[in-house]
Amino acid sequence: MRLTLACAALLFTFPVAGRAQDTHAGHAAEAMQQPPAAPAPKNPKLPAAEDQAKAALNASPRHGEYIDVPVTGSTPVRTWIVYPERKDKAPVVIVIHEIFGLSDWIRGVADQLASEGFIAVAPDLISGKGPNGGGTDSVATRDDVVKLVRELTPADVDARLNAIRAWAAALPAANGKSASVGFCWGGGTSFRYAMQSGLNAAVVYYGTAPDASALGGVQAPVLGFYGGDDARVTSTVTPTDTAMKAAGKSYESHVYDGAGHGFLRAQNGQNGANMKATEEAWPRTVEFIREHTK
Repeated sequence: MRLTLACAALLFTFPVAGRAQDTHAGHAAEAMQQPPAAPAPKNPKLPAAEDQAKAALNASPRHGEYIDVPVTGSTPVRTWIVYPERKDKAPVVIVIHEIFGLSDWIRGVADQLASEGFIAVAPDLISGKGPNGGGTDSVATRDDVVKLVRELTPADVDARLNAIRAWAAALPAANGKSASVGFCWGGGTSFRYAMQSGLNAAVVYYGTAPDASALGGVQAPVLGFYGGDDARVTSTVTPTDTAMKAAGKSYESHVYDGAGHGFLRAQNGQNGANMKATEEAWPRTVEFIREHTK
């Protein structure tokens, strides 16, 4: 399938009101069209790369299932939830998908988080917006999924994420703490969602921050990971760091030399730089979420 729009370059922030703006559409398309490298064996301590995700899900020993989570005044949100294997209560991590919707790769990330002891929930944020009221699975092409995600408004997304978080936090197995982690479009969304009260941590993979004027409203510590060869996104990191410090907010950023946009999904790309970035970023992700959701 030929992509005309892509997540990889999509990283933007939602404005305070109105429709989300995709200022970098097409950036990932170039990378996605390159011939894929042969898949390497999956490291059990890392999320699967895109080409390994389906097999990793099939082999997972953890309990994962789809749940339709009700949202007041809106269509229920189809959500993939994976439970950890532990005897005590666990924090909740909301996994916010790329502009490609709820894919096997995103579900695989959720499964990996569950392997680390978290209750992982991955909502399909275009639930009800596809053909016949469907979500990502109902849409014929990836380009059409991209279009539907781009049409989401901040109000749409907030209402759905808030409903997901409230539902998951009330689960008998949950400890009441929560975090978000997002990728590409979802990375920018995760950063913006850090402005919601009650969230304990937010992780951003190659996503841009809200406008500097809005950063005073950030409520949770934020951790960001970026590719050194993703200048359209990474060029925003230093200004974001300056603005977050000025606002007295917690923001930790890591830029990985040679890595491209979407490095956690495309682990075999950039002549090894994407894998190196993955091997450094993922353990820090787990440590950061664990630290703030005890």
